[in-house]
Amino acid sequence: MAYQAGGQRSVPRPVPEGPEARTYLQDYATLLEAVTFPSVVLDHRWDVVLANTAFASLFGGVGPHPTAMPGDNFLRFVLFHPDASTVLAEHESRWCLPTLAHFAAAVERHGHDHALQSIRREIAQDPIMDAAYRHGLPHWIRAVGEQAVEHDGAVRPLVHPDPRWGATDCRIVDETPKALRDMGYTRLTLVLRPARRPASATRRAVRPRRAAGHLSVVPAPEV
Repeated sequence: MAYQAGGQRSVPRPVPEGPEARTYLQDYATLLEAVTFPSVVLDHRWDVVLANTAFASLFGGVGPHPTAMPGDNFLRFVLFHPDASTVLAEHESRWCLPTLAHFAAAVERHGHDHALQSIRREIAQDPIMDAAYRHGLPHWIRAVGEQAVEHDGAVRPLVHPDPRWGATDCRIVDETPKALRDMGYTRLTLVLRPARRPASATRRAVRPRRAAGHLSVVPAPEV
């Protein structure tokens, strides 16, 4: 069965209605576990529905957090976990800003969702992140183009705790079949590439852990 990383969830997730849907997810969990790359199934709130062992291993070194564990809600992890930058390299420009863009789109589609509104309030509590969300994000999207926001096909840097991978890149591949899409779920797989520099260099390149997982700057658009 798929390993759902991150420990105890704060809020139970709704179970799909009908025995057929539940059985499908059980079988899909078995399929997910057979994948060697980190793979995860998310709902529209970015809550983790299923995640395989490779996903758990990628984030196995992050410390505990009450609301932003990668196996609970991946969006909260990217935006708010203080250890996120130790795994997601070039964290602010390559991970945070695209994630904020996807969150903005989710709010447009599901504006009355209480969980999404809770995340929006948490963003508002950080002045720099709130400024990036409300003012910087539209300019950034216009500058870099929609392709920089889209997850499917994007190549992004990360640091794997396994030295066989180390500092590398991953291509994010959307592998959502119709049955999952009909349930409101999305499956993303991080296709890892061989390490691009030695593990010792990787450790030196990792940014120091911050006291909070929020943005520290609003990166200038890449043109």
